[in-house]
Amino acid sequence: MKAIIIDDEPDCVRLLALQLKMYCSQVEVVAECISSEEGLKAIRTQQPDVVFLDIEMPKMNGFQLLEMVGDLNFAVVFVTAYDKFAVKAFKFSAIDYLLKPTDAKDLQAAVQKVERSRRTDSRQVELLKQQLLSSHNPTRTFPEKIALPYQNSVVFVELKSVLYCEADNNYTLLFLEGGQKYLVSKTLRDIQDTLEERNFMRVSRQHLVNLDRIVKFMKGEGNYLVMSDGFTIPVARSQKEKLMERFGWL
Repeated sequence: MKAIIIDDEPDCVRLLALQLKMYCSQVEVVAECISSEEGLKAIRTQQPDVVFLDIEMPKMNGFQLLEMVGDLNFAVVFVTAYDKFAVKAFKFSAIDYLLKPTDAKDLQAAVQKVERSRRTDSRQVELLKQQLLSSHNPTRTFPEKIALPYQNSVVFVELKSVLYCEADNNYTLLFLEGGQKYLVSKTLRDIQDTLEERNFMRVSRQHLVNLDRIVKFMKGEGNYLVMSDGFTIPVARSQKEKLMERFGWL
């Protein structure tokens, strides 16, 4: 795979290029760019399979660079400094990312994902952009869709259509209105981290629910929820009070 690295920090570029050479022999770095302008020129001339891209750069940030490119015929892996909001945003958009300083195992995992799907959907980039902007805005409005890695592609699902999520070992099964469902290669904890600010709540070890889709809460010895599709979901004792607080029930 032909790769381009774009980052305004020369040390980061050199380190990532070295790591790719040492740990990812299937990757050939064809350009090392320390400015977005250099990166844009390299993308247009080299036609890469993957671009390792920093977001925060002077003159033209990573999003602006991708807008200049237009159609994305390559995979994008963002390389960023740690930020809890940023990490959630990446999960929400299902875009691969690496945290600085880059870890060899994380890099290998990202490259393996790129090998399976060698193209980033521009809608994923737009979701990421919206999410990052909203995360630092006190009057934020969240995107209405979430990107889900499904098989060798990405599907875009409206959040309001998700009824509940169910753990399946290292996977999660999402149940949507109309009987549609998706098995995604994310743990329920990953899904929870992504959706807990979107009116979703973990009510048991196995289930995360859309609070807007609860029809009834049956209290008693067997506390359980009735969802809008008629499915019943047990509520763990430890979560009962939290659930009632979320709704302000008496």
